[in-house]
Amino acid sequence: MFALHIESERWRAHAAALTVRLPGIVPVAKGNGYGFGLAMLGAEVERLGRDTVAVGTLDEAPLVHDAFRGDVLVLTPWHPAIDPEPADDDRLILTASSLEGVRALSGLGRRVVVELLTSMRRFGLDEEAIAVAVPDIRRLALEGFALHLPIDNGALSRVAEISSWVRTLRRHQLPTDTLWVSHVSDAELATLARRHPETHFRPRIGTELWLGDRGSYRARGTVLAAHPTPRGVRFGYRQRKTPGDGHLLIVGGGTSHGVALSAPRLVTGVTSRLKLAGEGALEAGGRALSPFYVAGQRRWFAEPPHMQVSMIWLPSGVSPPVIGSQIDVDVRMTTTTFDRVILH
Repeated sequence: MFALHIESERWRAHAAALTVRLPGIVPVAKGNGYGFGLAMLGAEVERLGRDTVAVGTLDEAPLVHDAFRGDVLVLTPWHPAIDPEPADDDRLILTASSLEGVRALSGLGRRVVVELLTSMRRFGLDEEAIAVAVPDIRRLALEGFALHLPIDNGALSRVAEISSWVRTLRRHQLPTDTLWVSHVSDAELATLARRHPETHFRPRIGTELWLGDRGSYRARGTVLAAHPTPRGVRFGYRQRKTPGDGHLLIVGGGTSHGVALSAPRLVTGVTSRLKLAGEGALEAGGRALSPFYVAGQRRWFAEPPHMQVSMIWLPSGVSPPVIGSQIDVDVRMTTTTFDRVILH
């Protein structure tokens, strides 16, 4: 009822071009697989010929393991108080971002990337912790150090922040041959390569790789029913009245798929604040614009979406699509689950 359609040749061409442009790229396949599914992305990374794929959590690793024959880097840091001892797997690369994690993994022969604390301030060892951890780090099967940078520059540019950490690692006589980085642009990677030619920078990229060519994939919901409905007729769970003559359109795609789920938004500027205030006022009045398109326009929800279907209001003058046809849906891919992913 709710499907993702992919123009496979175009979608794969975009991913292939990015890997040629960034030969050190580490494709990221985490969460819901950016809407495509983890197993499918694992197979696509294998098709691209990459040596490593990055997953979000230890539990996600098995979902790409069979489809991909290379190394699997786990991005969420491993901690002995939280995680079970990982399986003895030579292809698995763990991330350690705490003194406890580094110490617990030291000397075990597990492949490990040590994460450094950046201005992102989410995970990582700061310089003081690095100084304490040096003996344990030297006993790791070390695969390099990782830096997760913010999307927007702060007091330091991303290049300056990474370069500062390169100097810090050298000061503590730790290797700088491999740095795994996130949210670093092509231009910044080129600058870093010139400044630190002895370092192999490995950009971990998911969104730009899989979702960068927005026109190569499209979400669609199947039309399940269409009811001609005059003004004032009660409908739905809450028995609201129709606002006029028109049609109630029942379409595949609901909250279980991620339809109409929202997250807090970063709002800057007067225009975006006014827009958000307007949306809030409409919702307070019981109106919400759906992500479903009919006759080239987004249409209003008749009522909040159900678990697997949505009720859409089509006003008089808009002909309903035929049952069994599919209509376009504008969804946030990282929060959407599809019944079926179809490669064309």
